[in-house]
Amino acid sequence: MTEQELHQLRMSKWRVDGKPVRTLDDAREFIESVGFCLMYPMRPSVLAPTFMGAFAGSEENLPTWQHAYADRRAQDATDLMVRLLRSKAAFEANLFGETNFLVASSIFSFFYAITGDRNPRQTPRPGTRSEYSTLAAHTFEQIQKHGPVNKERLRESLGGDLSDAALDRALNELWSKLRITRVDYKASEGAFWDVLFRWAPDKVREGMHMSVPAALSALVSKYLDCVVAAEQTDIEDFFANLVARSKIRESTNAMLAAREFSFVQVGGRSMIQLARARTPYQRTPKPERAIPRRPAPNKRVTIRDMAKSNPKSPKE
Repeated sequence: MTEQELHQLRMSKWRVDGKPVRTLDDAREFIESVGFCLMYPMRPSVLAPTFMGAFAGSEENLPTWQHAYADRRAQDATDLMVRLLRSKAAFEANLFGETNFLVASSIFSFFYAITGDRNPRQTPRPGTRSEYSTLAAHTFEQIQKHGPVNKERLRESLGGDLSDAALDRALNELWSKLRITRVDYKASEGAFWDVLFRWAPDKVREGMHMSVPAALSALVSKYLDCVVAAEQTDIEDFFANLVARSKIRESTNAMLAAREFSFVQVGGRSMIQLARARTPYQRTPKPERAIPRRPAPNKRVTIRDMAKSNPKSPKE
């Protein structure tokens, strides 16, 4: 495969080939096809599709999240993304920091198995060794009690003179562990939050009972399907926000040993792809099947006739 062929396959898969995603049905089809995507491009770049690129139908002049406010396309793309969240066709996660991360409903349980809490109904316990602050624990209780709820309602229920920065930190602590999720957005009221186990109980339950190695193997497989082919470093860079690089490497090597993945040369570079994927440049001709001769109608086939047609058969 050449670099140009790989680039064209990715452009088609990521909908940046002049065929933009504009309707809810288009958006559902896109997110299910790629599995997951960034909302906006990142700097430095990450090998993954973006929802902004699919909406624009191009990779040219896409805004990052810092400049999205000045781009009309970003507002329209956000509106379409929110419709995906409302319909539960996709879920949002906070894995890359500077931009939101969208995950298709069909594979969200795999992400939960790796990053989610195994006791989602239990209120987080703050402490010196805990990942949650006291404010995050109180915020979770209020969302569990009143959700879906926006920040203004949360501030009122929590009491005190909370700053936006403090409340945002608490929400991000809960969001990064998939305790809560954004479920809606209104221009006049902002984002609405709900506890994830109430919003998507089936996905949470599936993820709770799934092992991390199994979930990681499934996600790496979906990633290779999404990007067509990738170097080992690309795979590790993408999933490093979820698990240690050593676990990613172990998972990839295990799939190579099981022949689920295979190597492909792309422009002099050795890349990994799905072994069973058949892309346009890999058409394997089917072997011709031997058509057995049929006896003539009304002709009786004897043992002697069969022996003549099979040299290996013993002579009478």
